[in-house]
Amino acid sequence: MSIIKNVSEEPIEYQERALDAVCINESHLSHPWWYNFKYVLVGVLFGLVFVKAEIISWFRIQEMFRFQSFHMYGVIGSAIIIAAVSIMLIKKFNVKTIHGEEVEFHPKTFNKGQIIGGLLFGLGWAMTGACPGPLFAQIGTGATVIAISLLSAIAGTWVYGYFREKLPH
Repeated sequence: MSIIKNVSEEPIEYQERALDAVCINESHLSHPWWYNFKYVLVGVLFGLVFVKAEIISWFRIQEMFRFQSFHMYGVIGSAIIIAAVSIMLIKKFNVKTIHGEEVEFHPKTFNKGQIIGGLLFGLGWAMTGACPGPLFAQIGTGATVIAISLLSAIAGTWVYGYFREKLPH
């Protein structure tokens, strides 16, 4: 069974959703509410790794943007390599989810909106010293001022959703 389908066969809603960051790999299984605690556990562990690796440190982030240290580039590069190898292994061995569902990969197309969004994201990251991944870990370490960055990220997401139809894709 081919994972890649002809776009013209897909419903219009699916085609529109494929243009942006909305997840199109949806589970059709139903689980009790407490099944979500596994995500809390993984999130806490991920936050601990962020703290111990110092990748939530404002100073480390500033070093990266000033090209003063390899630390953050090493972490990001390692993550890219691990992700690439993981995807290759998932495809090669046809790995299923923990619930037995097939993992689907959809082709991505490049568009100019990604450049604009990437520049805005990088500017915000450089100015605040926070990106969406470690925001909660930063707040959890007592840097409560990061709550402003969190609220700004939520507001930015809402603004994107509101103007999505008018933005370049």
